[in-house]
Amino acid sequence: MHRNCLRPARLVIASIVAGWIGWSGNVLLLPIALVFPVLWSRASTRSVALLVSAGYFLAASRGLPHGVAAFYASDLWPGLLLWLCASGSFVAAHALLWTRRSSARPFRYLAAVILMALPPFGITGWAHPVTAAGAVFPGWGWWGLFAVTAGLMGLVTRAWPAVAIILSGFWLWSAANWTDPKLPEGWLAVDLKLGASLGRDASFLRHRALIATVKDRAPIGIKAVVFPESTLGFWTPTVERLWISALQGTDITVVAGAATLGAKTYDNVLIGLSAGGSEVLYRERMPVPGSMWQPWRSWFGKSGGARAHLFGYPIATVGDRRVAPLICYEQLIVWPILQSMLHDPDLIVAVGNGWWTKGTSIVAIQRASAIAWARLFSKPLVLSFNT
Repeated sequence: MHRNCLRPARLVIASIVAGWIGWSGNVLLLPIALVFPVLWSRASTRSVALLVSAGYFLAASRGLPHGVAAFYASDLWPGLLLWLCASGSFVAAHALLWTRRSSARPFRYLAAVILMALPPFGITGWAHPVTAAGAVFPGWGWWGLFAVTAGLMGLVTRAWPAVAIILSGFWLWSAANWTDPKLPEGWLAVDLKLGASLGRDASFLRHRALIATVKDRAPIGIKAVVFPESTLGFWTPTVERLWISALQGTDITVVAGAATLGAKTYDNVLIGLSAGGSEVLYRERMPVPGSMWQPWRSWFGKSGGARAHLFGYPIATVGDRRVAPLICYEQLIVWPILQSMLHDPDLIVAVGNGWWTKGTSIVAIQRASAIAWARLFSKPLVLSFNT
């Protein structure tokens, strides 16, 4: 009886370690997440598979309770509740698709991989093991994605030791020759440390300070300057006129986050600004569920919350460059970046406003995920965050 209890306990502990280390914010440690399917396949019962899945996911998303408490200026209980609720789809999918039949297991796991990559389950599809493709097969593009998916299927078979050795070999070779994605020529990424005031302080002085940043940090040859999510706050005609006037006499395009108001909801967007005018470049496909995206409000006749443009147009154009935009939460899930890559953009622009994540690894994980995808598809990367 003791041995029967010890084996499941080891699997759960190993899954917690895999989730904790794999999603620590270091891009080269992402392949540790590939241990999860091995542990899932070694479960002897569906309940053990459920516990293994829960251990992995909860460890990978461990920063959520603290982050939610900071965002709402509350105690940990709301964050803990959201943490457990968010794990529900991941745990349910992997528990329901688990099977004792070894011949069916690779196809069951493939179903879980696909299910957690696409809506509706993919809306909370954090910590997806396929994100490791960029650290294992950098530069392979779609072939690298297919290769790591095939590897995940192999890791749930009896041949998993051989598959693990092959994947480890590619991982070690990648780590030995690793280079971070390059910043595209003529682009400048601006990181800010303005905390919770970003997007909330709409004063003339704040906008003037941001404009000064453009002019002070944009040397000769810079054509585009990228600011974090929410930088411009609510997008109004007054803000628009101020920026366009300030950019007169320059050929710089500013890309910055803002919010545009609708009748009952708002859009989290990226705005393009230049001396010639402004435009909404991109509307976020997946805002943060719970804190931003609250579809249930409309069910009760209430307004508020951000709109989710789930499969909205995934490419923005800045000058003569085609850009794959990722705003904050979109860096943690799978389908937005893959939808953008179907259009073969010139570069990736990933922005975020992570002031509420202080003391957690969330922003580091966002950066690592964006870097992994950029390396997989050999795309230049622009990262801009506020903390």
